[in-house]
Amino acid sequence: MTDTYQDIRYEVEGGVAHIELHRPDALNAWTPAMGRELLDAVRRVSDDAAVRAVLVTGAGRAFSAGADVKNPRETTPEGHPDLSTRLREIYNPIVLAIRAAPKPFVAAVQGACAGLGVSLALACDLILAADDAYLLLAFVRIAVMPDGGTTAFLTERVGLARATQLCMLGDRLPAAQALDWGLVNAVHPRAELPSAARALAERLAAGPTVALGNTKRALNAAAQARLADQLELEATLQQEHGPTHDYAEGRAAFVEKRPAAFRGR
Repeated sequence: MTDTYQDIRYEVEGGVAHIELHRPDALNAWTPAMGRELLDAVRRVSDDAAVRAVLVTGAGRAFSAGADVKNPRETTPEGHPDLSTRLREIYNPIVLAIRAAPKPFVAAVQGACAGLGVSLALACDLILAADDAYLLLAFVRIAVMPDGGTTAFLTERVGLARATQLCMLGDRLPAAQALDWGLVNAVHPRAELPSAARALAERLAAGPTVALGNTKRALNAAAQARLADQLELEATLQQEHGPTHDYAEGRAAFVEKRPAAFRGR
């Protein structure tokens, strides 16, 4: 079975639902429209008895470059950039839906995996990376903070020191180092990643679905019981950046490809 969306691709074959981010010319950067399609697809796999495992990939040379900074932002009633509504209405529900799904999710990451792309990958149960992949949390460069559950996932998996390093410095984390830190499960040569990820998803699809779903539920209870609270906290704190000089300067500097001059306000 196949289904056509505008910005993602969705296909079910052999018990595996394949969800592909499909804005390759924009490095699969997120827009609200793509987010809504992704949320719809994630909810569908939970309800579809024919789906026993889910494979999440990105088209082209990157998994996802994160949110599309060039996409215009809505404004609050006070006239400030709205940095929280999309999180609450679209992006956070995607993360929660993946974690609540009674089926295993596999992410196959190649090239850039940045911002919301990191959130999506870390929300999945197992992550395979290509040897050219890297994780990047560059929020600090535009004077905002990581969101989409990233602060919860990172602190849980790599500890406070490393999570702080990734979030505050905004440097790339290459696939090999991500494997060493426990953020991904395996690294494959780029050409072999699609087949390796498909084989893993098919292995899970052939497994005991109820037992895998209950395992996921128990792991969530052990490690992510407060994920919804953390997502809400991120959204609340993110909005505090909207009125600041530094956010306006960081966004302008990013678009103009120049160094930002932050003032700390």
